[in-house]
Amino acid sequence: MNIVMAASECAPFFKTGGLADVIASLPKALANKKHNLTIILPKYRSMPSEIQSQLQFESSFDVWVKWRKQYCGLFSYKQEGVTYYFIDNEYYFNRAHLYGEPDDAERFTFFTHAFFETLNKLNLVPDIIHCHDWQTGLIPLYIKAGVYQHPIKTVFTIHNLKYQGVFPLSIFEELLHLDLVHMGGLELNGTINFMKGALVHADWVTTVSPSYAKEILDPYYGEGLEKYLAERISSITGIVNGIDEEIYNPQSDLNVSVPYSKNYAEKKENKRIMQQELDLIISNDIPMFVLISRLVEEKGLPLLTHILEELLSTETVQVVIMGTGEARFEEAFHSISNRFPNSCRFINVFHEGLAHRLYAASDFFLMPSRFEPCGLGQLIALRYESIPIVRETGGLKDTIKPYNEFNGEGNGFSFTNYNAYDFLNTIRYAIHLYYQPTHWNRLLKNVYKSKLNWEHSASSYLEVYNMLTMQVNEEEKHDNERRQSKSVTEREAHLIIR
Repeated sequence: MNIVMAASECAPFFKTGGLADVIASLPKALANKKHNLTIILPKYRSMPSEIQSQLQFESSFDVWVKWRKQYCGLFSYKQEGVTYYFIDNEYYFNRAHLYGEPDDAERFTFFTHAFFETLNKLNLVPDIIHCHDWQTGLIPLYIKAGVYQHPIKTVFTIHNLKYQGVFPLSIFEELLHLDLVHMGGLELNGTINFMKGALVHADWVTTVSPSYAKEILDPYYGEGLEKYLAERISSITGIVNGIDEEIYNPQSDLNVSVPYSKNYAEKKENKRIMQQELDLIISNDIPMFVLISRLVEEKGLPLLTHILEELLSTETVQVVIMGTGEARFEEAFHSISNRFPNSCRFINVFHEGLAHRLYAASDFFLMPSRFEPCGLGQLIALRYESIPIVRETGGLKDTIKPYNEFNGEGNGFSFTNYNAYDFLNTIRYAIHLYYQPTHWNRLLKNVYKSKLNWEHSASSYLEVYNMLTMQVNEEEKHDNERRQSKSVTEREAHLIIR
């Protein structure tokens, strides 16, 4: 099967969040199943120089964005059975940030037009075009509008419904090359909404966990789009993400101080080294809790700020928080860590290597999200044998099963209500079991057995692709039958006239 994916970020080229990890690993899993994978991405300034030096120049051409004619360079890169094409335009993509620019509508409309030009220039005829998040949301609409002549089915994956690509109505005339008849498929509350365009026009919609697929039908999680999701409930599938177990491997990870695998004594050496580096009390017996996150409300940080001082005052624990984000959370964590210098550290940056070392050092990983489409942090934590403590929402609910003392099942701890003291009580219960060797060892064995890779998820995507390609074949068959029937009818009419 020829599968083309369109996305706005991909590790190791450029990354702002979990989307980049998915685009890095899902195509490789599909390529391992002997399918042809092509990924089309913008070429941002932040691409590492060692990769940039290996790019192959393919061609250059002009791309029209209404009356503006813009240069487009096309570069390729191949790795692990996947071919990547990068859309180059310094005016649009030579920026300090991937998103959040005042002209994002024009930048990603250009990317959409360049995407189709790339297919034409390369003579690519995909069986499936798989689009990811709002930055690629126009592509399914353009397919339905007939800008590409081949019978192609589109899949659109919602990685986070909160971010939709919302722009003024004026961009429809200024940028989109569409007849007014298509306005209704994009307009929402007096704006142009790229996410809505994808939800209305894609042949199939997926989300990144089964629970999130159900949650977004409710107004609390639906972010104003629940009506359009409900209208196509029969063509939405939740498929939980995986992680690349070769990248996230504590036995071979060069960031990890002491490599280990299913050996808690070796893992504790990493905690001892981290305690020493962070000037914390050095002790194997003190449980270390780590939170690695964007510091935003949706990650459940109001719960943590509400209970953190009480936790540090009443329990013998160590808490390490790493991330950047909203000033109110940064200020709160700075203040608390200053008041508890022996037990709390706030690292106000994000560093990938240090994050890996914190996963390796920690006993517990905190993820109290208000909502979480899938989440990768809890999966990485499991891989590094750090026990997740999560709220039961979205992908956290699907991947973390609360430990049960009676039957010994479960690979973490969870709480249901978005409530700070439910969170605190769950942490206290986890601390209690930390000091119970029988339960702790059972819990670790369950963590070791957790399925984290893409094998099952890639197969689920292939089921969707196969179903859609079968529909194409049926549609082509019916079209041929109609043409043949029409031809016979025309011949009969001609004979009658004669």
